[in-house]
Amino acid sequence: MTAAPPMLPTGGCIDMASGAKTTLPVIRERGQHEVFCGLTGIVWLHRKMQDAFFMVVGSRTCAHLVQSAAGVMIFAEPRFGTAILGERDLAGLADANDELDRCVKQLLDRRPDVKTLFLVGSCPSEVIKLDLHRAAERLNERFFPQVRILNYSGSGIETTFTQGEDMCLKSMVPHCPNGASDIAKPELLVVGTIADVVEDQFVRLFEQMGVGPVRFFPPRHARDLPPVGPGTRLLLAQPFVSETARALIARGATLLSAPYPFGVEGTTAWLAAAAAAFDVPAEQFRRVIAPAADRARKALERYVPRLSGKRLFMFPDSQLEIPLARFLHRELGMELIEVGTPYLDRMMVSAELALLPESVQLTEGQDVERQLDRCRDAQPDLTVCGLGLANPLEADGLRTKWSIELVFSPIHGFDQAGDLAELFARPLERAERLLV
Repeated sequence: MTAAPPMLPTGGCIDMASGAKTTLPVIRERGQHEVFCGLTGIVWLHRKMQDAFFMVVGSRTCAHLVQSAAGVMIFAEPRFGTAILGERDLAGLADANDELDRCVKQLLDRRPDVKTLFLVGSCPSEVIKLDLHRAAERLNERFFPQVRILNYSGSGIETTFTQGEDMCLKSMVPHCPNGASDIAKPELLVVGTIADVVEDQFVRLFEQMGVGPVRFFPPRHARDLPPVGPGTRLLLAQPFVSETARALIARGATLLSAPYPFGVEGTTAWLAAAAAAFDVPAEQFRRVIAPAADRARKALERYVPRLSGKRLFMFPDSQLEIPLARFLHRELGMELIEVGTPYLDRMMVSAELALLPESVQLTEGQDVERQLDRCRDAQPDLTVCGLGLANPLEADGLRTKWSIELVFSPIHGFDQAGDLAELFARPLERAERLLV
């Protein structure tokens, strides 16, 4: 056993866009951490891109993880699967590339509706040694134009929880067609997976404001990739698509800095960033968003008495922690004790950091035993954490909210603000009922 590394205070945060320094101190932890691997992203990506298939190259453990997380019934025909490493593969008695080619052909013969196939790498050393990028190129030559074959890593060694989506979207960027070069005629690209119903709500608001054309990445059909060029304006819907954002910026796109669309404040600021980029008059912007914003405020009112003053501790898991902490503190009155995030990418959250109270303790990374000690000492009213930590903390008498539920649920935008607040109120209400 080796001693845990010390916590390293990093001072203030640097806003990569403006160079401004905030006063929020950050503790960096580099120890044992508890988090899902990037394969989990397949659960929402396969629902979003209706003509895509995700083939995990891995072990039976990988298959069980994705199957369990998705909750797919055994008689369903999902658009993901696992090319499982068997005993012959592990013993080196079979050629891994030949076996992979056979699995792909078998899949495409059975599923001609698949137009984009992702080969997803995982943790086993036999998979790590397999060059999936070269395999994808080889298979593209064989099956083009029937299907486009891409690859990315969802390995727990290389990715955590939500990074799987980032790696998937990044793999698609080189195949996006060239966009408009006229920066005077911008096009909006919303980056990050959101539920179809939320996407439709945003489309209506953008149309009423006169913002457009608007496209979403990932698209509902993986073949319909958006054009990208100097005229592209990026509006991020998720804080965990940093590699994708940088790849799009390298193609000439411009990033619009904004808080994320959680709650009334975040959604208003997010939409305002798009409106400003498209020169929407202020009065028109206010008129368009007013009905939805008013509904959201009324929906939140019922949760303020339940959550105001409650103390919150957030373990690092999904990278949603910072924008959600802002929403819970500023709109619902929760007191922030500690907000942890797996990675603190200042380019992605600079607008959010500026809205957090100076009293909050930010942590980047994790040393799980140290963080558990701090959580137990603080005795928060609510703890947001991964599945692996929830039961032990509940046994200690602490109320918890699974962070994975926040990724799977539609929580963006005005019309989902009340539902988002309810996700945090529910554990406290359940605890109160149990005490009656």
